[in-house]
Amino acid sequence: MTDPAANPDTQPATDGPFFLGIDLGGTNVKAGVVDDYGTPLSKCTTRTLAAEGPVTGVRRMCEVGEDAIRDAGLDLSDIAAVGVATPGTMDIPAGKLLAPPNLPGWVGVPVRQQLADHFDKPTTLQNDANAAAYGEYWGGAASQANSLVFWTLGTGVGGGIIIGDTIVEGENSHGSECGHVILEMDGGRLCEGTGHRGTLEAYASATALVKRCREALEAGCKTSVRARIDAGEELTPILIAAEAKSGDQLSDELIMETARYLGVASTTLIHVINPAMVLIGGAMTFGRNETELGRRFIDRIRSEVQARAFVVPATSTIVDYATLGGDAGFIGAAGCARLEHSAQG
Repeated sequence: MTDPAANPDTQPATDGPFFLGIDLGGTNVKAGVVDDYGTPLSKCTTRTLAAEGPVTGVRRMCEVGEDAIRDAGLDLSDIAAVGVATPGTMDIPAGKLLAPPNLPGWVGVPVRQQLADHFDKPTTLQNDANAAAYGEYWGGAASQANSLVFWTLGTGVGGGIIIGDTIVEGENSHGSECGHVILEMDGGRLCEGTGHRGTLEAYASATALVKRCREALEAGCKTSVRARIDAGEELTPILIAAEAKSGDQLSDELIMETARYLGVASTTLIHVINPAMVLIGGAMTFGRNETELGRRFIDRIRSEVQARAFVVPATSTIVDYATLGGDAGFIGAAGCARLEHSAQG
């Protein structure tokens, strides 16, 4: 998917065209209208109710999309195209979900056609991490770059790759699955989402961070986390980060170890792709550059890249945080609709 007019100077497009982006997650659906320069004009969120099945879920997507159009002060007639971002696995050319792990029962759902029928607009389907990567490329931290590797850290580890304005979807819609880079060949940690061993997701996701901390607690390691767990608190990355900020050595080591894993995986992709930027996004970014812990986290990733990569990419590749936060998905979905609509127009 190639953009014929990528990265224009950012300015409001008050007279359109406008694009609707919808970002489907296992818990929430986000939607917003975005102008021709990547600027969101609205943002709406609703619960997915994924357990109630795809009929309910798709209806919720349509409703929140309508809300976003209304909140932008526009009518459906103002929308040029619709972009939909969903979790994988999927068949992008066919416009359907295959068997997304965090949407159980959503097997073979023709989500692109269902949204196209509802809105009566050209509609584009994209993997959610790819869409978020494109959001950062179009209107976020990578808006001045020509190539990008994007990590999204959450329950799992997602990824997106953009090279020369093209989203790397792959031959079978399974491209850019960066979270499944292999770090350890034999006897590696188990990725609970896929059942595979040794993948980055098994080491650097929020799920993995909690699991590694729990293993340390079971091994008797000294940590202030123990008192909070004994008091009935849930073990989460937020709790681990709070204890790291308070000086707990184990919590800090676990987070810096996560950064090390990301640095190793980033180096692998840097050697394959040689991107201009590597961006870290998602829910688990430890306050990004606004906190001391977040700054040390990104610096640890950078130091690993600098120690392991070839000299030129080690010194020239920008490694930093993404800037769009949770909005990257719907902005990128709208951008993907713009890509396809412009290419066909």
